[in-house]
Amino acid sequence: MPKHIPERTCLVTREARPQGELLRFALGPENEVVPDLKGNLPGRGAWVTPTAEAVAQAARRRLFSRAFKTEARAPDDLAGLVDALLVRDLQGALALAVKAGAATTGFGKVEAACLKGEVRALVHAREAAPDGRRKLAAALRKGARGPIWQSPPFDDLSGAELDVAFGREGVIHAALLAGAGSEGCVIRWRRLRRYRGLGDDAEPKRDIDQVNDTVGAERAGQALDE
Repeated sequence: MPKHIPERTCLVTREARPQGELLRFALGPENEVVPDLKGNLPGRGAWVTPTAEAVAQAARRRLFSRAFKTEARAPDDLAGLVDALLVRDLQGALALAVKAGAATTGFGKVEAACLKGEVRALVHAREAAPDGRRKLAAALRKGARGPIWQSPPFDDLSGAELDVAFGREGVIHAALLAGAGSEGCVIRWRRLRRYRGLGDDAEPKRDIDQVNDTVGAERAGQALDE
């Protein structure tokens, strides 16, 4: 029997979508709007299309009060808060990938992994120089065993943000290695890019329920409310 996928309606667009494709917000003890990325905070939920623009609109138009049927106070920069939480979630996934041996850093190590065909995706600090990017892209194409090199590199985080994720200083170039250990990072990275309005790339979109299935984390949307 096909698995039932519950749907929720976006506060802004009024479009019904599978709940794993939306961002959930809960109401805190002082009626503050709280982002609920994992979808497991107690109480009634409000659902928004996972883009910064949609979150900002929901706050500006006071749609959370309508959804929660009470005065709901959204932070001044709710969209920015969600962005920061998505970055933190990605950093946590990268840290786990490092512990699992599914990521490597340093130009030489990354280049060697590229030439061996071991790389799932390249990672560059936002400020990385074009020359280093070009050289690693060439190594990735040279060592590719399939279409994996067509996936563009991830360069949405600063060097300082990558330092936190990888637990070391001076991270400019890194690589996610092919295998299950890096898949959660790739999915979270795509989620962050879609949120920022940067679009998706060649691979199919996957929702947060699939993210949590992949990494063995707690399933999103345990509170199936609207």
